[in-house]
Amino acid sequence: MSEPATAPAIAAAPSSEAAELPMADRPAVPFIEIETLRAREFIPAAKEALSDMIGEQAQGKLIRPVFNWAGRNSLFPLHWGLACCAIEFAAAFGARWDAERFGVVPRSSPRQCDLLIVNGTVTWKVAHKLITLYEQMPEPKWVIAMGNCATGGGPFRTAYSVVPGVDKLVPVDVYIAGCPPRPEAMLDGILKLETLIRERRE
Repeated sequence: MSEPATAPAIAAAPSSEAAELPMADRPAVPFIEIETLRAREFIPAAKEALSDMIGEQAQGKLIRPVFNWAGRNSLFPLHWGLACCAIEFAAAFGARWDAERFGVVPRSSPRQCDLLIVNGTVTWKVAHKLITLYEQMPEPKWVIAMGNCATGGGPFRTAYSVVPGVDKLVPVDVYIAGCPPRPEAMLDGILKLETLIRERRE
């Protein structure tokens, strides 16, 4: 006599605790702990990364252009002179050419200047003084070689006592030709320097 057929067993519905997916050889991690971990570690890291990105964007698109604009419109050259180019340098600030209308105001202390205009013949005897003045100027700072003597030694290039170009001592940004160059040439060199400052990225 055959045995009566039995009904198939019905699997019990899994509980919410058993529904968690186990990680590798570890018990299931409750969802609330994942949320806590994300809030404690991920969100601060994301905020820091976002702040760094915004800072870099602001540095390149807002802060740097503002500093460049302020720097090129308020150049403070050192009030000094070496040779005959210094006469043209002084004339550029007279009533006829009025270099101060471009925001160029000479200062007598290198610690208040950001522009060194080398306006004359540089001898080896005065070279260390020029380097000292340049090193005393705060960053950012620029150098203009005004006239043939400062550019390459001029008519005294082969003399034993003359530096054949001030770029042997300090980095030069703009060269102005002439012996001596007129005040208009010096103003043109300053405008060229302002263009370089406008495009400055670092």
